Amino acid sequence: MAVYTQLNEADCRALLEKYEVGNYLRHVGIGAGIENTNYFLDTDRNRFVLTVFERLTGEQLPYYLELTAHLAAHDLPVPAPVRVSHGASTGQLYLMLGNKPAALVQRLAGQDIIWPQPSHCVQIGSVLAKMHRAGSSFRLEQANLRGLAWIQSMLPELQIQMPAVLFALLAEETAVQALYSSTPEYAQLPQGAVHADLFRDNALFEAGQLSGVIDFYFAANTSLLFDFCVTLNDWCIDQDSGALDPLRAQAFLQAYEAHRPFTEVEQSALAMMARAAALRFWVSRLADWYLPRQAALLTPKDPRHFERILKLRRDHPVDYHNLHKAIP
Repeated sequence: MAVYTQLNEADCRALLEKYEVGNYLRHVGIGAGIENTNYFLDTDRNRFVLTVFERLTGEQLPYYLELTAHLAAHDLPVPAPVRVSHGASTGQLYLMLGNKPAALVQRLAGQDIIWPQPSHCVQIGSVLAKMHRAGSSFRLEQANLRGLAWIQSMLPELQIQMPAVLFALLAEETAVQALYSSTPEYAQLPQGAVHADLFRDNALFEAGQLSGVIDFYFAANTSLLFDFCVTLNDWCIDQDSGALDPLRAQAFLQAYEAHRPFTEVEQSALAMMARAAALRFWVSRLADWYLPRQAALLTPKDPRHFERILKLRRDHPVDYHNLHKAIP
């Protein structure tokens, strides 16, 4: 959530005139994250997050915002977007700030967790499964904009920047995932609308209880197992080595399956999809590291973190049955 688009008080007051959410009090840029411009925006009625989308278009936005509204309607702890009340965008969940779309959503209480415990992983596993179940009735569709096609498109630029030995690993894993995506097993994986970015900094806790899941702007229709593995690879690992922590991984898996049990195909595919999830975020961090965009408060994340995770998932495949037994 870097700050690419600078907004002053007058800009925010003009925007608030399009909504029925109260009068401007203050706004401050949010430095965490790297994809969009985000501000905390307070009025005399409530607290909000204002997002200016730096890559997504107005035509793409309804999927993400309507999905969040859909999940909120199913009583899930997500930030409900606010509909525009005045002007050309009346009734929509976004409006245009110059040539960029922007949206206003509820600001949820709580803070992110840096060092999750099994109790946190239980709550995350439970809410992820509930989101997957609620998402099954969501009718809009969106391809994964950070899926395999995007990864393949990034290879030529990254090859110029990366050490040859690391690019060889990247190219090999991409080829493996491309081959796997054409198999009958992959075709049988349950699909649906998923968050696709449920890292620790996208969940909020208050007094040890989950209070919110935020930032759905990488959401897509893809395999539910991929979404599970994205979360597994962040919440259930030793942050230094990338190795899975067996107790947290078991807690996460069992809490998830209490609401949506894995199919036999998903059990078999877990190892490969854990690699796919690691690859996706290795590539995005490589791109941010080697091909950065200019922004205030922007701090690219070290790509070596997901390089380590990918290597571990290749050398020590994630086994569904071992996770249930809490065996490393």
